[in-house]
Amino acid sequence: MKKTIVLLTLFVISNLSAQQRPKLVVGIVVDQMKMEYLYRFSDDFSSNGFKRLMNNGYTFQNMHYNYMPTYTAPGHASIYTGTTPATHGIVGNEWFSRTLGKETYCTDDAGVKTVGDGTVEEGAMSPKNLLSTTITDEVRMATNFAGKVIGMSLKDRGAILPAGHFANWAFWYSKTGSFISSTFYGEKLPEWVSTFNSEKHYMPYINKGWDLYKPASVYNESLPDDNPYEGKLYGSAAPVFPYDLKTMYEKNDAGILRATPYGNDLLAEFAMKAIEKEELGKDDITDFLTVSFSSTDYVGHLLGPRSMELQDTYLRLDQTIADFLNYLDKTVGKDNYLLFLTADHAGAENVIYLKDRKYNVNNYPVKDVRKSLQDFSTKTFGVDLITNYSNFNIFLNKQIIKKKGLDLVKVKQTFKEFLISQPQVKRVYTEEEILANSGKDYYLDFVAKGYDVTQNGDLIILDKPGDIEYSTTGTSHGTPYSYDTHVPAIFYGWHIKKGESYDKKAITEIAPTIAQKIKVTFPNGTEAKVLQEVLDEK
Repeated sequence: MKKTIVLLTLFVISNLSAQQRPKLVVGIVVDQMKMEYLYRFSDDFSSNGFKRLMNNGYTFQNMHYNYMPTYTAPGHASIYTGTTPATHGIVGNEWFSRTLGKETYCTDDAGVKTVGDGTVEEGAMSPKNLLSTTITDEVRMATNFAGKVIGMSLKDRGAILPAGHFANWAFWYSKTGSFISSTFYGEKLPEWVSTFNSEKHYMPYINKGWDLYKPASVYNESLPDDNPYEGKLYGSAAPVFPYDLKTMYEKNDAGILRATPYGNDLLAEFAMKAIEKEELGKDDITDFLTVSFSSTDYVGHLLGPRSMELQDTYLRLDQTIADFLNYLDKTVGKDNYLLFLTADHAGAENVIYLKDRKYNVNNYPVKDVRKSLQDFSTKTFGVDLITNYSNFNIFLNKQIIKKKGLDLVKVKQTFKEFLISQPQVKRVYTEEEILANSGKDYYLDFVAKGYDVTQNGDLIILDKPGDIEYSTTGTSHGTPYSYDTHVPAIFYGWHIKKGESYDKKAITEIAPTIAQKIKVTFPNGTEAKVLQEVLDEK
């Protein structure tokens, strides 16, 4: 009898221990996804994709980014580190580094080489510029590096930054049509990746072209197919369905798949193959898979948030999510995986669309802003003092300023006064004002959280709401306004109760929440503010 009790006790303890963590954590990021899309397209979604997550998981209806600039690389880094660019160091997709005195790409690494069938430039990437640890790093360490971490995306930054410093692999899409990696992770692609690449899974999508997924009458939440607010897809005569992807491919390369919903489908295929071949979630040691769907961003930038193409991309992604969830149920088990879905940023309305409806806003191409600064500098100081203007940052040439005996403080103030007079500018902050931020100025707080003193500029511009530094077609993002910061955040699966919250939350609360949920160390840069609703299981 005693032996039976002891064995039963050990069995219970063993099972309780096993339940401390899920077998697999899946992080999904949908590039440029506005929370509003879950509302606008709701009637046309199936019951098994986004609706399944929202109806059976926990949805944060009011999740926001809490810094500027709201771009892809900082977004992915902030989700997984639980902190902002001021701490993790990824201050843009690419930026002018004042320390290095040159342009820097977020994941550039000249010390590594391409692995797989990609160009030299495509694979010279690693997470070395990311200063903080990620939740994926902490899972690796918590499992004594027995748990696997794999990151993947069409974009290098969407794969590398979420996977962190200690990932087994990160894979991203090459214009050759293959998924590639770098020698940071290994000298040779896993055999299953090489096999997947050799099968050219991208070609069936290209051969069938892109037409509407559902009857045209379904797309009544979008503008007419041919409208003046859309760009043209790879030289197409007009932004209208159907799209001849085969001709586009022949004139370009396999990279064209990125700007179609099929890029998401291909990535989902690849993710399911990774789960199978890497045996993710097959034992009681927690693995972590990060998947970043990028096609939504390419389509949004080119064709805009009111295009039928964007709606079609989301209707197709809804089905892709449904298929992926079904696959996880079958291979990992319904109660064995913890999944979250969010976005790296949202996106603005097309500014001309707003202007045509009598909203007093406009677009300002970056090259025009840069030229106006240079012209003003030459007229005022007799020389161009602008070293670089990018990502709303102005870098002044301090060597010339010193050589000419100019007062740096007065130079900054002179530029600030000029910029405030420009029609699109709401505020301008100097480096000194940013570093002295007290938190009382709402927008300065956003700027300060996105500011790294070794990498950012001497002045930062904040444009007015609705105005945009972009072209007349499509859309972009980058500001601290709600149209760029408001994103979905849904938790689903292992030990997640059903529910929703309308309280305002910050994107930097996701990673520490996961850390608390699965009992691992916080990423080292996070403020450790958590989403209590996800931790409450009753």
